Amino acid sequence: MNWVDDRIHVHQYLKVAELNENGQDNEFYRRVFLYINSLPSIEDSNFTNLFSGKKSTDIILSLDDNQVIQDEFLGARVDWVNKVERLDHGGVCNRSFLLRIKKKDKRRTLRPYLQHIHTVSDDIEQRRSELKLFINNGPSENPVNGRWRSVPFTHHSTLDTIAMDADLKNKVKSDLENFIKSQNYFHKMGRAWKRNYLLYGPSGTGKSSFIGAMAHFLNYDVYDIDLSRVSDDSDLKLLLLQTSSRSLIVIEDLDRLINEKLTTTTLSGLLNFMDGIVNSCCGDEKIMVFTMNSKEQIDPAMLRPGRIDVHIHFPFCDFNSFKYLANNYLGVKEHKLFPQVEEIFHGGATMSPAAIGELMIVNRSSPSRALKSIITALQSNGTEGKIGGKGKRLSDSASSPLRLEPPPHAEETGGANWKDSVPGAKEVRKLYGLLRLKSCKSPSSFDHDPGMIER
Repeated sequence: MNWVDDRIHVHQYLKVAELNENGQDNEFYRRVFLYINSLPSIEDSNFTNLFSGKKSTDIILSLDDNQVIQDEFLGARVDWVNKVERLDHGGVCNRSFLLRIKKKDKRRTLRPYLQHIHTVSDDIEQRRSELKLFINNGPSENPVNGRWRSVPFTHHSTLDTIAMDADLKNKVKSDLENFIKSQNYFHKMGRAWKRNYLLYGPSGTGKSSFIGAMAHFLNYDVYDIDLSRVSDDSDLKLLLLQTSSRSLIVIEDLDRLINEKLTTTTLSGLLNFMDGIVNSCCGDEKIMVFTMNSKEQIDPAMLRPGRIDVHIHFPFCDFNSFKYLANNYLGVKEHKLFPQVEEIFHGGATMSPAAIGELMIVNRSSPSRALKSIITALQSNGTEGKIGGKGKRLSDSASSPLRLEPPPHAEETGGANWKDSVPGAKEVRKLYGLLRLKSCKSPSSFDHDPGMIER
């Protein structure tokens, strides 16, 4: 009955030309093009072009010349025409999109509809763009293209490949999804649209891999700041000003840099970097991520809400994490050696996911040999000093699945071998279930602002 509706109501037509009056490209035409070709109704068009995407399995649909496509927004129906006017000479043509909208709906829907097109086209461009990893130059290097140099971000970790408690993984995803949808809320509250994460735990437990997974989940570029190449507080601010929106801004091993005095940046400079006036004026939709081995010797002012909104602890491997690794690296879900491995873990032995993963990679042609090598390492009570090795920066880290449910206050032991740090480890683990019930509201592994994530 659309033809009856068309004859009853008076319509208005708005034209979006490919070129401006001065002959330059019309930016809004490109946005409309992206938006229209993303509509599900494009499949109902009489003529639709099919193109290959970047991947061999990708098929891109595009509206053909002079075809009509329908859309609906806030209960109002609109039509778009991909209008092409061919000129007589040389096959040159004028291209435009023609929007038809009922006059009675125009006042109510036109402005929010055009803003909706901007938002959707931005999201499409962000998804299609190649992610980049930016690394800061030193201030004396005099780079031609500014303080940042970039390489393609080829880290392969995703939240699906991270070994994590299902409930906690859902909380992380929900927190990130809520953040990217909260622009109006943050602005209404007079706050910068940003969120700060702290990832802490021993080396080799997967903190860098988690950052890679966050970047892929959000489709954000990553700015990895090397504080040892920052001259002073002002230089750090200038670096922040040169970052883009929709990005992860990362500082790794912050506790080591501070405690070993490997940076000339002051505590005041770091605090202002995390939530100062420059932070709130250098672009929206940014997530800062800081990693540490331990937060025991960190000034509490750095860890308060607003500077750190979400705390996630990365512990050593347990048997559940081990089984995930065995499935991921070796394709083994069950094995006759699993009970022996489980018994050794229950006896208090610990290793990092990175160390276990490396043994599996080296022996991947023989799962039995891989498991035997892990058993040997665990039985020798392989400390991280011998097996885990030093931590790696994001730019050269490997994928290391993890578990994010440490016992309450596990971080108080300094991280390494917490199970062996007190006598009677078996008895402590037997009581762990009861302790966990009593401490379900404590910030043991996922601290956050009240109201953002419900436990």
